This record gives sequence, C-alpha cells and structure tokens, in this order.
Amino acid sequence: MAFFLEKDAISGKMATAFATINGQVEELFYAKSIEATIEMNKIDVPVLGKTNVPQRPAGWSGSGTLTVYYVSSLFRQMIRNYVKTGEVTYFDLQITNEQPGSDAGKQTAVLLGCNIDSIIAARFDATSDDMLDEEMPFTFNDYDLLDEFNQLS
Repeated sequence: MAFFLEKDAISGKMATAFATINGQVEELFYAKSIEATIEMNKIDVPVLGKTNVPQRPAGWSGSGTLTVYYVSSLFRQMIRNYVKTGEVTYFDLQITNEQPGSDAGKQTAVLLGCNIDSIIAARFDATSDDMLDEEMPFTFNDYDLLDEFNQLS
C-alpha cells in the first residue's frame, strides 16, 4: 500500500515566476500568487438511443489572475503603450514549482501569448495597514510543460 509522504507536498512559497516581454526576462519576485486555468469548450453531441447528451471538446480557452505587490510599473507601461499607440503587447509567463527534499521534483509551466485584461491605473488606500497589491486578470493562447513532476510511489 502506497502512502503520500508530507515531505513530498509542494509549498507555493517555493515557486519562481518569470515574464518574458519583448525578449526581456523579468523575474516576478514581487508576485504574490498566480492561478491559470484551461477551460475546455465543449459542444453537445446528441446520440440516438441515449438519454443523456454527451459532450466533446471543441477547443479551449486559457485565463488566469496574477496578483503582485503594487511596486512595479511594468504592466502599466504595457497598457499605456496600447492606450497611446494601439499596439498590443503579448508576453509569456513561466512558473516553476519545486520543493527541496520532495521526491516530486519540479514542474515548470509556460503560459504563452499572455495578454492583460485590466489593470489598476493608479491606487492608494490611506485607511489600510495592508501593503498595496493588485490583481491582473489575463488570457493566454498556448501552454507547455518544460518540466513535469515525478510520479510518486
């Protein structure tokens, strides 16, 4: 009988994240969290003799949210460039999860063709003791795994 060992659990605090924008690599050391989801777009495929309505994939869409401390103008510059020129900036996000000592090893996911949906143009909050942060929803148009977790036994 196999058991999951606590040493193999992956801490989200041990992740690294990078953005590649116009060929320049930016370490996202000021990032708090990221969550990216691939949603399968499915269509109904009615089948004679079945009481259910089976579905099959007919494409997918990728979206996510990047939460960062409010300490960088990088993404605001990208949006300002679009506002002023109409030029859209796409970028790639690379996220690596690796826990030292875990037999799971590491996983490196790359979200390709990312594009910010909305951004905070300016912000302050004189009533809060919390540090300023911002959530940036985005979409992406391709996905890859450069490294995959080891199979645990």
